[in-house]
Amino acid sequence: MDAGSWNSSLKAQSRCPLQEQFLQKKNARENLDRFIPNRSAMDFDYAHYMLTEGRKDKENPATSSPSRDAYRKRLAETFNMNRTRILAFKNKPPAPVELIPREFSSSTHSDKPTKPRRHIPQTSERTLDAPDLVDDYYLNLLDWGSCNVLAIALGNTVYLWDASNGSTSELVTIDEEDGPVTSVSWAPDGRHIAIGLNNAEVQLWDSTANRQLRTLRGGHRQRVGSLAWNNHILTTGGMDGLIINNDVRVREHIVETYRGHDQEVCGLKWSASGQQLASGGNDNLLHIWDRSVASSNSATQWLHRLEEHTSAVKALAWCPFQGNLLASGGGAGDRCIKFWNTHTGACLNSVDTGSQVCALLWNKNERELLSSHGFAQNQLALWKYPSMVKMAELNGHTSRVLFMAQSPDGCTVATAAADETLRFWNVFGVPEVKKPAAPKANPEPFANVNRIR
Repeated sequence: MDAGSWNSSLKAQSRCPLQEQFLQKKNARENLDRFIPNRSAMDFDYAHYMLTEGRKDKENPATSSPSRDAYRKRLAETFNMNRTRILAFKNKPPAPVELIPREFSSSTHSDKPTKPRRHIPQTSERTLDAPDLVDDYYLNLLDWGSCNVLAIALGNTVYLWDASNGSTSELVTIDEEDGPVTSVSWAPDGRHIAIGLNNAEVQLWDSTANRQLRTLRGGHRQRVGSLAWNNHILTTGGMDGLIINNDVRVREHIVETYRGHDQEVCGLKWSASGQQLASGGNDNLLHIWDRSVASSNSATQWLHRLEEHTSAVKALAWCPFQGNLLASGGGAGDRCIKFWNTHTGACLNSVDTGSQVCALLWNKNERELLSSHGFAQNQLALWKYPSMVKMAELNGHTSRVLFMAQSPDGCTVATAAADETLRFWNVFGVPEVKKPAAPKANPEPFANVNRIR
């Protein structure tokens, strides 16, 4: 090796000063000289036999016969005497230790197979540009519909990204005096979409026909920053503090008005049952509204008024496996995720995340919660519920992660941040395929016959 190659190899080694930390250190007892036998691992009785009796057998071939040789070979195999080495240069392997004696183990209490730990990718699987994304904590500019189409508002324009083929299309561009777009929300059918505007109006569009159906006016006096669907009811929240239920099927669309917030309503979420509505505002308040006590004649009274947050409440998420469990997240002055029993109004738990909570999403397949954050790390955090042990932190965005949306199958999460990028994360994994239920052994008699009332 010449001097140049020797110097280059030294430089290559100096670039990786921590490489040796990854080398597994050997046990000090195993660092034995290969030419010095290890007496503790040797069988001296067998060694003496091989040096004396074994040699006599070879020196007296007359005493040997095929049957005697076969017998000796079988005997040697039985007593492990067919070894050829006398000296040992390694330690004997340690004997296995039984943690639980066999007499105490029972076949009836056999261990269940443990579920393998899911791999959580630490980087996004896809990144798209999102220029002109409005950096406003109180808006809601991202939603993923049931037909696997993602809607995102960039400035005055709403774009649709089809997740099945990766195609992008422009739905609408709002006039400059009416924009920018302040909220988007897909209807449950995945075909119709509501678009909230800065001029206090809400437009309804048919995405497949690419045409506007109607405009909802007269309800709000300022921008509409939050939207939530409940079947044919579109609930809108405005900067004026009002929450309005709109029946999109009828001309006079305003059917209920909720008054409880003094400042902008930035979070709206209906429960899966459609009976309770959670609303969060810039006034640090969280309200729970119940449709059973709603009234069209006067402002509806809230079911619970929750004042524990100390900053704006935008992040809201209803638990998919417990209907009365709600998670809420506070802004930069609060930084907490709180869990609520919406039947009683009790706060079940509160966790300080250390940074602004921008959005929350439950895993549909596991008991996990995903949160997106602002300064200082701009990260995603995956929590195990109910222990709230942090399972993973996902980094990639360079500015606060304002918006999150979940794919229809619940596996992929899309995030949009103030760094004007849209990222896709395979954070929730692939759901297990459930086996079809076995048919009942004794089906109900006359099941195929119409009942007589």
